[in-house]
Amino acid sequence: MNRDMSRDKEKNTNTDVTMNTNTNISTKNCPTGTVAVHQSLANTSVGRKNPPAPAVVWKRQPDTREEMLEKVEDSPELRNPYRRLPAPLRERFLDFLRGARTLPLTYDPFFKAIFDPKLHPERLSGLISSLLGIPVKVKEILPTEDRMLDGESLLIMDVLVELEDGSLTNVEIQKVPYAFPAERMTCYSSDLVMRQYARTKSLKGDKFSYKDMRKVYTIVIFENSAGNFHRMPEMYIHRGKITFDTGLEMEFLQEYCLIALDVFRQIPYAVNRNEQTAWLSLLVTETVEEAEKLMTEYPWLEEIYKEIAMLRQRPEEVLHMFSEALRIMDRNTVKYMVEEQQKELEEKQRKINDQQEQLGEKQRQIDDQQKQLGEKQRQIDDQQEQLTDQQRQLFEKDQEIRMLREQLAKEQADR
Repeated sequence: MNRDMSRDKEKNTNTDVTMNTNTNISTKNCPTGTVAVHQSLANTSVGRKNPPAPAVVWKRQPDTREEMLEKVEDSPELRNPYRRLPAPLRERFLDFLRGARTLPLTYDPFFKAIFDPKLHPERLSGLISSLLGIPVKVKEILPTEDRMLDGESLLIMDVLVELEDGSLTNVEIQKVPYAFPAERMTCYSSDLVMRQYARTKSLKGDKFSYKDMRKVYTIVIFENSAGNFHRMPEMYIHRGKITFDTGLEMEFLQEYCLIALDVFRQIPYAVNRNEQTAWLSLLVTETVEEAEKLMTEYPWLEEIYKEIAMLRQRPEEVLHMFSEALRIMDRNTVKYMVEEQQKELEEKQRKINDQQEQLGEKQRQIDDQQKQLGEKQRQIDDQQEQLTDQQRQLFEKDQEIRMLREQLAKEQADR
């Protein structure tokens, strides 16, 4: 795989891909689902309700960044959407089109394009199975709009699926860790339980039994995880469920799976060669060189990378997905900023409350000291009054003595 990731590989699979301005893609012995995925991307995966305008199709991609940028700027369909992207996404878009980097599959539009269960049910099933550690099959994707809970800070991918056994699984990717993750995941999981309860009871009616309830799995993938995840540098996946300290065995509905992609990135691809490593590596791989190495380890990923590479010839669709990713980031960034400001206000209020409590304690101490001083002042006043009384008594006695002396002197004079 050189700049075009499908160029050399197609020779070995007898794939002949030709571009036509009237039809999206014409293929001969093309990998299963390749044509369908582009039709889906054009009509559904990126959220378009109406048939799109004729797509921009490139028969040959420029090799240099300058040539690529010039071609984008010369295209009326690409110029303005491209300019609206922030600099990092613009560079990622150009790097992808010229074959230097892959797509950011952790972002919602790209993830759902590659893992669409209608086109490739085995992919999402394989990913979820590898993360949960049990074999599962995805039945369908469920809408998330009717959730009781709002979306959370910097949520860049979110998909809710029903498995064949009726279990519900929510897979989401967070760009940064949010506050109170355990409490929020508990609420999300409870929301899934109540959603399943409502659906099952509606279907079963009077025949409903709690035995009809199935597991709900909450899978959270962190692009950048919190500090407590890094205290275990060798562990990037954490599974949990309710247990009792006595060993009492009861099977609860709610289970959790947390993945720290930043911790996973620190582990070489050669370590723990298995399907889970392959899927997570697919999510974090960025460069073509990394993709080639990954396909050497896991040849079955080649079909996915071919589909990704073929999107280079459809820049308008790719740019629309980048724009959709930006819209999701912008929306959740606002929520994140509000949340961070709320946290900051709460922290400031906590400090103010602490300071007020400290001031109150100091005031109580001052009041106690003033009370003690008042008591001492009363004692001083009492003593002062006693001294005054004693002085008065001494003065009276002194007067009495003086009068007695005068009387005695007079008597002596009379004699």
